[in-house]
Parts: sequence; structure tokens; C-alpha cells
Amino acid sequence: MADEQDKETTETPEAENEQAVEAPQEAAQEAAAPEAEVPAAEAPEESPEAETPAEEAPAAEDQEAPEAAAPTAEPEAQLPPKERRRRARSAHSGEARPARSPEERHAERVATRRDKAVRRRARRLQERAKAAARRAAKPAAEPLAPVHAPVEGTRRVRQGIVVSDKAEKTITVRIDIARRHRRYEKIVRSSSTVHAHDENNDANEGDVVRVIESRPLSRTKRWALVDVVERAR
Repeated sequence: MADEQDKETTETPEAENEQAVEAPQEAAQEAAAPEAEVPAAEAPEESPEAETPAEEAPAAEDQEAPEAAAPTAEPEAQLPPKERRRRARSAHSGEARPARSPEERHAERVATRRDKAVRRRARRLQERAKAAARRAAKPAAEPLAPVHAPVEGTRRVRQGIVVSDKAEKTITVRIDIARRHRRYEKIVRSSSTVHAHDENNDANEGDVVRVIESRPLSRTKRWALVDVVERAR
């Protein structure tokens, strides 16, 4: 009897442990079974009202996307010419040109330059014709009134003695001047030498001549011969 009681006592904890382990496993299986069956049997049907907003949402987003991106994209007109050409080259999808020799490339450049020169010349002629037409249509400006009356000053005339006639059509005249000093009232004599123009080589050395002021005729000539007053003896 004592041995049987000992066996029962030794077997009892093990059996209890096995039952404790099996009980949670069965509970988990029972809980999973209804969960798997519920979506198949009791799954709610999707209403068409719920589907409609989902389908319309991407369309609304697509409509709003260009509006948001529009301010950031620069129009072609605002881009500089170099950037527009670069974009045009990058978007070009045509066939590549055949390989050309240097002579062909040079001939093409020469033809292009000649064509541009012809167009440029025609454009310039057109602009000149327009400018001439504008000038012809514009009324003539009224002449400005002179500020001072055109009065010719009195040219000085001097009498002197020819000291040299060696140069062609030029004589050297010494002009003697005698005047009274303002303070001391003494006669002061002085002389000056000028070059005068003699077109016909009429005056000779020692002659008394009369000369008049003129426009600059050379680097040193500012006088011209009027007449010969007295010939040399």
C-alpha cells in the first residue's frame, strides 16, 4: 500500500504538467479557428461608395500635381538663347549625320558664311533705305540765327624795306617803328621782320613795299604784298 501511494504521488505532478501544457495549445487552436472562419463567412462586402473616393483620389492628385509644378517650371521664352539651344539639342532624336572629311566641313562652313553675308548685306541695305526714307520725311531744321553779325575786321597795313628776295614768291620785309615813350617822351625806335607773299616776284631787295595781313599761307607767312612804293636805286 505504501508503495502504490508513493507511485501515485510521483506520477501526479508529471500528469499535471502535461495537462497544463496541452490546455493552452487547445485554447490557441480554438481561438485561431474562429478567426480564420470569420473573414470568409462574415467579411463585410465593400460598398461602391467606399470604392468611388479611392478611384477619384489619384485623379484629384494628378490635377493638383501640375498646378503645383507649374510655378517651378520656367517657360521657354524666359530662358536664355544658349539654354534653349542646349535643350533643343538634348531633345533631338534624329539620325546622326554621316562622317565628313575636313574638306567637306570647310566647304560647308564657307557656304554658310557666304549665305549669312548675303542676308546681312540685304538687311543692311534695307535698314539704310528705311533710314533715308525717315530722313526725307523729317522736316528740314530751320537754320540757326548767327549770334554775332558776320563782320570782317580791319586788316593791318604796314610799310617796310625788302631785306631779302631769295625765296620763291616770298620776300622778307623789315618794318621800322618809331614812337614816343609814354613817360619819358623820348623817341624809341624798333624794328620787326615779317615774311610776305609775292606772287609775281615783283619786289627786289632794297625796295620800299607795302604789305597787308592775310590768312596763314605757310609756316611763317602771314602777310601779302600790296604794291611797291619805291624801287631801290
